Amino acid sequence: MKKIVLSLVALLCVASVSAQSKFESSVKSAAKAVASQKWSVGLRVGSGLQADAECFYSDKAYVEARFGMQYVAGLAADFTVLHNWNCCTMDWTPSAGQWFFDAGVGVNVGGAAHVAYVGVAGQAKLGIKFSSAPVRLSLDWTPSFGPIIGYAGGYSHAAFFEYGLCNLGISAVYCF
Repeated sequence: MKKIVLSLVALLCVASVSAQSKFESSVKSAAKAVASQKWSVGLRVGSGLQADAECFYSDKAYVEARFGMQYVAGLAADFTVLHNWNCCTMDWTPSAGQWFFDAGVGVNVGGAAHVAYVGVAGQAKLGIKFSSAPVRLSLDWTPSFGPIIGYAGGYSHAAFFEYGLCNLGISAVYCF
């Protein structure tokens, strides 16, 4: 009976060590995946001023988030989240850097004193990633479509978000 109990205890110890080893390796692989993501932060100037952050989770796709102020029937807070894909890269100026064209979709939300808006956003971006510096410079068009809701003095009205169609901007981000 003692041999059976000792054998079971030994088996449990081996199984425990094996499970701990697998857990540690999965934690290490998850940490490597997070560390392999490339981040970029910077500014975007266009119809307003926005802080811009990009997280590349693969060579061809990244998530971009922007927060700032935009002119929408007055100065308004603006938040945009986009999922972008790298459509193509061009080697127009190999000594300066690599040109790229990205496209994406997302959500745009904002508001001011008596105005709120929400809509679907798209993006088309042409830019260059410099080879001599960790900087990406791009020109983008980020139209957003959706309703704008105004409310003042007990009255409210709704309309189409026409200001979102002309959202052009220039972005400069630092890549690390």
